[in-house]
Amino acid sequence: MAATRYRAPAPDGLRIAPLDDLTAIYQRASGITHIVIAPVPELLEAMAGEWRTLDALADAFGLAADERAALTERLDELVGAGLIEAG
Repeated sequence: MAATRYRAPAPDGLRIAPLDDLTAIYQRASGITHIVIAPVPELLEAMAGEWRTLDALADAFGLAADERAALTERLDELVGAGLIEAG
């Protein structure tokens, strides 16, 4: 079975504006603005227009094996919000 991959829109598909501890992300394709906190902007940057596996993302952020479940939860939330796609 192939590993699930995740992809965020290319950088030109999002308008990102930091607001102190929060970040506003306007998704051009849907017209929806999302208000998020870290590590969402960093995750979107790591996947911008490119498919990434959970392992690749965990390695990029230096996560230990026991921290990968939390990353999976964040990715599932982003898929549910429509900010990223899974495939």
